[in-house]
Amino acid sequence: MIEFSPKDYWKAIILYGLNVSTYKIALGKTLISLSKNNKNTISLEELSGEFLNQYCIRLNQETPMPQLSNPKRRTVMEKIVFQLNNNQITKNEAIKKVGENAFEDVIPRFHRLGKLDTDGLFFKSNPDKSLNLTDKFMTTVENSEVEMIDELGARWDLLEGANLARTSNESYVLGNEILITYLENGEKERKTLTGNIPFLQGYQCNICFYCAEQLEPSDIHVDHVLPRAVVNHDRLWNLVLAHGHCNLSKSDKLVGIHFIEKLIKRNENIIGSSHPWKKELIYHLGENPKKRKDFHKKEYDKVKTVLGNYYWGGVDSYNPETDPFYRKLITIMNTR
Repeated sequence: MIEFSPKDYWKAIILYGLNVSTYKIALGKTLISLSKNNKNTISLEELSGEFLNQYCIRLNQETPMPQLSNPKRRTVMEKIVFQLNNNQITKNEAIKKVGENAFEDVIPRFHRLGKLDTDGLFFKSNPDKSLNLTDKFMTTVENSEVEMIDELGARWDLLEGANLARTSNESYVLGNEILITYLENGEKERKTLTGNIPFLQGYQCNICFYCAEQLEPSDIHVDHVLPRAVVNHDRLWNLVLAHGHCNLSKSDKLVGIHFIEKLIKRNENIIGSSHPWKKELIYHLGENPKKRKDFHKKEYDKVKTVLGNYYWGGVDSYNPETDPFYRKLITIMNTR
């Protein structure tokens, strides 16, 4: 039986937690920030102050983004920051309001992860509303702080983007405009795409799609599994992260069918979450796993008809049976 690390569970909570608002992401960032004080117990006042600080950072922008999936409503935090910015309340009053109104749902629901019991893994709540950070949380932050913060930031960006799209009555699509810019303008787009990479890494477990080795920040390419020259689109379901040399080696060749099987599971990982791209994938791939699997296979067969023997089976070292992607919690959750 595979044993999962606290880091695996943290990633799954951030990727698969139900996010009607951005509170869970803000709480994650708050806990990481407060853990730097090297003490396990966080008072309600400390928690409220840092939670408020996280929202002030997000909302005190020239064009603040919506924090709730319902375009007709504002979160408690949006209201409190608005009151603070307009001198309707003091900083201390704002912190008190946060403590009284912001944590009723997010703290008891933070650890919820489907049928898995992760309650109390990262913190435990006390009767006085203070929190005790666990040793497992402190160790995870110590070893993976930068990665955790990057993933939380990317997740927050994407939730805000989805909320904005709902507000403007537009369908939320993976920034095809981003991807098109990448394809047309090369290095200029890489800067635009960088903000999305940490989140995409989560669904690939931070490994190259083709060789299954760890991805490094300086060597991450976005690739079309089925060559764009044939499919002629930049839809999310066909996009993966890869090392530069793997991407170049593959080029515009037809990949082995085992990579299509892996792509199916990667896409099911995203659909299994509450990610804003879920609806986009279902729209293109189908409403249930069987239809989605059939869709992938049909698209693969079409490309195979065009490319024939122009084939790439992967790097010599790749073995699907030892690929860590298949042993990660988020993959197993969606292939049971």
